[in-house]
Amino acid sequence: MTQKCAESCDVKGDMGRKRKKIFIAVVFGSAAVVFFFLFIRNSRRIYDTTVPKSVTMIVEGFPYRLSSITAKTVGELIDTVGEDISVDDLIFPSREVPLSSGMIISVNRLKKVSVKADGETRETYTTARTVEEALYDSGISVREEDLIAPNRSTLLSRSGKIVVTRVEIREEKTDKKLLYDTKTKEDDSLSWRKKTVEQKGENGVRTYRYRVSYHDGKEVNRKLLGSEITKDPVTEIVVQGTFVKVGKGSNGMGTWYSYTGKLAAASLSLPLGSYARVTNTATGKSVIVVINDRGPYGKGRIIDLDKVAFEKIASIGAGVIEVKVEPVLN
Repeated sequence: MTQKCAESCDVKGDMGRKRKKIFIAVVFGSAAVVFFFLFIRNSRRIYDTTVPKSVTMIVEGFPYRLSSITAKTVGELIDTVGEDISVDDLIFPSREVPLSSGMIISVNRLKKVSVKADGETRETYTTARTVEEALYDSGISVREEDLIAPNRSTLLSRSGKIVVTRVEIREEKTDKKLLYDTKTKEDDSLSWRKKTVEQKGENGVRTYRYRVSYHDGKEVNRKLLGSEITKDPVTEIVVQGTFVKVGKGSNGMGTWYSYTGKLAAASLSLPLGSYARVTNTATGKSVIVVINDRGPYGKGRIIDLDKVAFEKIASIGAGVIEVKVEPVLN
């Protein structure tokens, strides 16, 4: 009796476990079916052209939020919006991709750009947004000091012109002569016609430093930074003889005539081409002149001095002065 009861209990236990497993399987199966149908329904809603969508278009870096869109593809949306977008523009995702809500669409327009740099002009097509990006796409390297027009951050239009001006700043040096001075020494042991150079003069040098700016190789600005003497000039020393040997002199009146620019005089008695020392007897000032003419013919007048010679010994306003004329023998 006891053995029959035990066998009956085991049978009932096995049946309970089997029912539990079946129940769990039915629950999980039902959940999977529900999830599948929900997924399918949401997927259809995403791509369903009858369901309005919200998307974001980023055109040349500027975002635009668009809502209530019923377009099927990216291309259809772009054609509908009419954002001046051509088939050559760079669009991501591409035009044939189905449109979904929440999608972000990036558009960079294709632009024709003329770039003038390094003495030549080239045309290029680029989807770059700014001038700096277009230069990079063109393979043109620019330095920080170079001038770019328009400036580097300027947004490009469908067509435009970019000018690159190469800027170079250099420090340069320029030498200028410093003229030497001349010092004259008198030597009464030498003839008055004798002149010797005791020390030869040499020009000095002053060096100027400049900061020079060049635009495309042409100088546009020069600023003096400073200067210094890099070579001192050497003074020239000249020895002038002062010894004059004269013959017997004569006294009389001296006058002057029209200016010829020479230490010259006219005489009636002294040979042409000879020299004479003429002394103002009132002041003791004297000048040596060459006889290059005949005269004067006034009474008591013995010599007619050129204006420049007369000025050496008297004022032009004096007109006539008393002089002593001595022939020079050396």
